[in-house]
Parts: sequence; structure tokens; C-alpha cells
Amino acid sequence: MKAYLILEDGSVFEGNHIGADRTVISEIVFNTSMAGYLEVLTDPSYAGQAVCMTYPLIGNYGICNDDMESLRPWPDAFIVKELSRTASNFRSDVSIQDFLEKYDIPGISGIDTRALVRLLREKGTMNGMITTQEHCDLSRILPSLAQYTTGKVVERTTCEKVHTVEGVTDLSQNGPISGRAIFDPTDYSNGIREKRPSLVKELRGRGLHVALLDLGAKANICRSLAARGCKVTVFPALSKAEDILAVKPDGIMLSNGPGDPKECTSIIEEIKKLKTSGVPIFAICLGHQLMALASGGDTHKMKYGHRGGNHPVKDLRTGRVYISSQNHGYVVEPDSLPAGTAVPAFVNVNDGTNEGLEYEGGGIFTVQFHPEACPGPQDSGYLFDRFIDMMTGGSDNA
Repeated sequence: MKAYLILEDGSVFEGNHIGADRTVISEIVFNTSMAGYLEVLTDPSYAGQAVCMTYPLIGNYGICNDDMESLRPWPDAFIVKELSRTASNFRSDVSIQDFLEKYDIPGISGIDTRALVRLLREKGTMNGMITTQEHCDLSRILPSLAQYTTGKVVERTTCEKVHTVEGVTDLSQNGPISGRAIFDPTDYSNGIREKRPSLVKELRGRGLHVALLDLGAKANICRSLAARGCKVTVFPALSKAEDILAVKPDGIMLSNGPGDPKECTSIIEEIKKLKTSGVPIFAICLGHQLMALASGGDTHKMKYGHRGGNHPVKDLRTGRVYISSQNHGYVVEPDSLPAGTAVPAFVNVNDGTNEGLEYEGGGIFTVQFHPEACPGPQDSGYLFDRFIDMMTGGSDNA
């Protein structure tokens, strides 16, 4: 069946229908990862968006439920050059086509994704429609495309209730965690010690209690903390600061999430209270942006954002460059923060945008990229160890 992608500038791409058979309007973004399409699909930060994968072949290793970053996929639609309907992987549970159909996600394949990405890079992120209708009246469609917004998507992606993850646990029980994933901290510690023995201490967070504010959290944030021995209590995005502080956490984690950070007005007010609590705070992606807004700073929408597993960031403390996993369309303007509030901690090597902040007093640091990866490199996983050092009062030069 033919399918069509119509962009708000009037461009039309003709391809083949994949996934669910329905029309959808969404914000069109692209991801440059060469692998990890399942983790991309199940990343809550893509809620309200349609994702175009730049790698030409998607679906060749199928869908492994254990690798999901949340209980369900979140993009409105999926755009690929070629969709493999046969999976060559002993771990695969279903094909990607069956997965898209199961979760009612439409898509299109067979289009020139290079041309699409070049267009988005030149003109900036645009809204678009994916449909199987052959004869569309652009004069009626284009105004509706221009009006589309993602809205308040954090409320859609956060967990429904407070729950706790501790030790060796089936992380699928309560939170936005995948199907059968059982995480063994000992196996994890042994595995990464072999790769980076000088950076890892077995279960270095044993006995520490972290409160994780779920703004649309990826599962591996919780896993990365649990792997280091931390007890993690996960709170829904609209939780009150008083309720979070009532559990007496040793540290507070602000997660990634979707949408425009300036729409999260009530969450920003609660983060202001957390900021003055004296409890160490580590924030990722949307959490990084919300902390800046809560501190008097500003954010703006990027032309086409950073989405992929190959973005270089420079640690301004050490001068070392790491390859990072990223997924964001908004960025913090560090110069907008009041003087003496924070100093830049990381910078994007490609375009010079801010990738992290260290706040005055040493109790808060935030990053725009994803140290928990999934998908992507784990170069910056040491930041979880730095967070643990903050909580214990030890050296944070991990």
C-alpha cells in the first residue's frame, strides 16, 4: 500500500505504508543512531514526535522485549528507508512490523530519508502528516500541520504512582521499565570493571537512597542507579517537593522527558523547592532544562535538535571529549542564568551549545546528554559515580 509524508512546507514524499493503517500529524525529527531502534521507539522523550531513522536498514534484528526503555513505544509515527520484515536474531520476540501494528503506530518506508533529513537541516524541524490517502488537498492540510504542537506530553509519559526499585529486582513491576528485564548489580559491576577498572567500585552506592522524579524516564537511568547498589524511589512528574523530601533521600535525580520545558510550569515550581533543600541533585536532559528555568535561566528551541548516539561533548573540567547519546530539541542558554548561579560543565563539540552545568555550592550538576545511553555509547556513565560521590561526600572526580 502506498503512503505519503506531507511536510508543512508543501513537500511530499511517496513511499510504502508500514505499521498501523491510520493518518497521523506530528513533529518530524531525525535520529542518526546506527543501531538501537527499539530503544529509540521506547524512549518517552519522543512522545508527540514522528522519528526518521537516518540509518538505511531498520528492523534487521527484530524486537527484543528485554531491551525496551519503557513499557510501550512513544513516537506518533516511524519513518525509514528500508524496513526489514525478517529478523536475524535469536533474541527477537516479534518483527518490527508486528510491533508497530500492536501499538497502533503508523509509518512510511521507501522514501529518500537523506533528502528528508537535508530538508529538515536546512529549513529546521517541521510538522508533517503520514497518510495512505492518495488524493490530498494541500490547501486544507497545510494549515492544520502548522497548528500542531506536542502539548504537555510529560503528563502522558510519567509513571502513575510512587514505587521503589532496590537491589536485584524485576524492574518491570511498577515503573516505566521493560517486560522481563531482571538486573543483577554484581554482573553489571563485574562487566564494566573489566572495561574501566579504575573508574568502578563494586556497588559503590550501597545503602544510598535516590528519589527519581520521572519526567518521562528511560529505564536505564533507574537500572544504572540500582546497579551501583542504590535504592531508588520513583515519583510521578507532578509530585510535590514536600512528598519527595519526606522520604529523606540521599540524592535527587531529575530524568529526561519530552516536550517544551517551558510548558512544565508547575514542575518548575517544585524543582525550585528541591533546589534549596540541600539534597544533592543530578539532572539529565529535560531535568537539566527545568533546573535552569527554575534557577532564572532560559531555554530555546533548536533548529533541528540533537538526536543520535554519536554526539561529541567536552568535559570542561578535564578537557576530555566523550561520545554521547542525545535526544533533545531544546537547549539551555547558560548566559541567561543570573551571575554566580552556575558555570558551564560540558559543551557540544559540533556546535558549541551547552551540554551541562555545575551549580554554585557543588550540590547540583546537570547534563543535556544521556550518560545512561540506551541506545548509544556508555562513555559518560562515570557521571552516575560522580553523583554517588556527591551523596557520600567523597571525591567527585570519578
